[in-house]
Amino acid sequence: MSKFPKSRPKRPAGFTLVELMVSMAIGLIVLSSIAGTFTVQTRQNSAEEQLGQMQQNVRGALDLMIREIHMAKYDPAATAFPSGTYGVTYSASQLEIKSDMDGNGTLDSATSGSVENIIYVYDSANLRITRQLGTAGTAQILADNVTAFTFNYFDANGSAVTSSANSGNIRKVTLSITARTAKADPSYPSNGGKRTYQISADVTPPNMAL
Repeated sequence: MSKFPKSRPKRPAGFTLVELMVSMAIGLIVLSSIAGTFTVQTRQNSAEEQLGQMQQNVRGALDLMIREIHMAKYDPAATAFPSGTYGVTYSASQLEIKSDMDGNGTLDSATSGSVENIIYVYDSANLRITRQLGTAGTAQILADNVTAFTFNYFDANGSAVTSSANSGNIRKVTLSITARTAKADPSYPSNGGKRTYQISADVTPPNMAL
């Protein structure tokens, strides 16, 4: 009889089918979790980017309008605004601002590109606000994806001015802009997935009180 025990056959190197399937299942679970987290983060980043663009778009438009309304009826020579000519004329369809920016004593209101006559209009069909320089100028897009743009006029007592015949009484203009994101957010259930943002301001042009 041999003094040495018989050696057992070595187990083949590698994984069994069961071990391989378990490893693959665990790997798929991990990959699925990573992919889900990445998708959520991507959607969140996209939504935040859309919100940022929307707010920047509206705030930029409002800031420009406020600055230009503040200049309404600027008339250093005191000759540019004869009777019947106003820094802001009442209109329900457009916001028109006049000022003698070059100080030459006259208004170049009909001149194309004239900053002495600025007209803002809400284009509801295309959801945008346009800005036109001079009555002969071409309207340019100031802000898009705008769902509402309102402007109201008030006199020195805070009463609404609702007629062009009372344009000389306007002392304050109230602005309100509502915008929406350009793209829909799948995680936002309302308004077709498009978030909205509203901003408003009261503007009292100092020269309108003169």
